[in-house]
Amino acid sequence: MEVKFYQYIEAVPEEIFLALTNPFTIELWSDSPAKMDANEGTEFELWGGDICGKNIKVVPNKELVQEWYFDGLAEPSIATIKLHAHKAGTNVEVKHINIPDDAYENIDEGWRKYYIGAIKRFFEEEL
Repeated sequence: MEVKFYQYIEAVPEEIFLALTNPFTIELWSDSPAKMDANEGTEFELWGGDICGKNIKVVPNKELVQEWYFDGLAEPSIATIKLHAHKAGTNVEVKHINIPDDAYENIDEGWRKYYIGAIKRFFEEEL
């Protein structure tokens, strides 16, 4: 299964990229410890290990592609986040493919509410 959506956030791509890749910034918006950096090949953990995977492509301030680990998948589950500058903010494009059927609802809600939604609230409520 696949999740795909766009979200406008009132922050420039550089700020959002930091919110996606800097463990200290991630902890601010997620209120949870994070292991992350902006290097390809780095394994990461978010929300205390609820989400784990590996950064497979990193284009600073533009794109982050990750493999998310799920047991028993024939093909990798790939999450792609693209940042498109737009006016005074950024259109964030999220596409996550090969999500296991039994995890789909949690992953879809997680992306919209707790991941990208939390980053949006972090920037827009801080203004």
